[in-house]
Amino acid sequence: MLLNLIITGVGGQGNVLASQILGRAAVKKGLEVTIGETFGLSQRGGPVMSHVRLSDERLYSPIIPPNRADVVVGLEPLETVRILSEFGNDDCTFIVNARPIYPLNVIAGDVAYPDSDWMRATLEACAKRLYWLEGTRRAIELGGPIMLNMVMLGALCALEGMPVVPADVEAVIGELFPASKLEPNRRALQTGREMVLSYEN
Repeated sequence: MLLNLIITGVGGQGNVLASQILGRAAVKKGLEVTIGETFGLSQRGGPVMSHVRLSDERLYSPIIPPNRADVVVGLEPLETVRILSEFGNDDCTFIVNARPIYPLNVIAGDVAYPDSDWMRATLEACAKRLYWLEGTRRAIELGGPIMLNMVMLGALCALEGMPVVPADVEAVIGELFPASKLEPNRRALQTGREMVLSYEN
């Protein structure tokens, strides 16, 4: 078994925490795990990408080979489109949060942010399956956009054949988070799971 997973987004969305929680949960299941992370201007909303590789055999590289991602979790849609040509393929499943975060050059008016419908259609045309989710909206309903990474982890764990399930993630957050944070994060995981299980194009 080998699962090549990418979590991509921008600084401040909890990308790195999500990959670390997923990795710990997989280790507890007895899997071999490697995590490789690349950072742009993460403190200023720049791109952040985590490569998470899960296997039942030893892995020697934390970085996924070109066009070999099995699943991509996109916390921000443009950052997801940007990695499509390098890591995407026809058998890849994409779980994408639809809410954009505009980079500084877009805010300054130097460039235009791509049309949402175009980004969705581009990903859909190149993927085995696309889940285009209103993750940020649901996170805000649960308490704030900071909950997005847990919503998206819950969505990831709902995929058929995923070796890590929400209960595994809950066990890890029980070790990492104070008691007051456990129930909100459990709700976020469950919300993401339900979004995928009930998803319709």
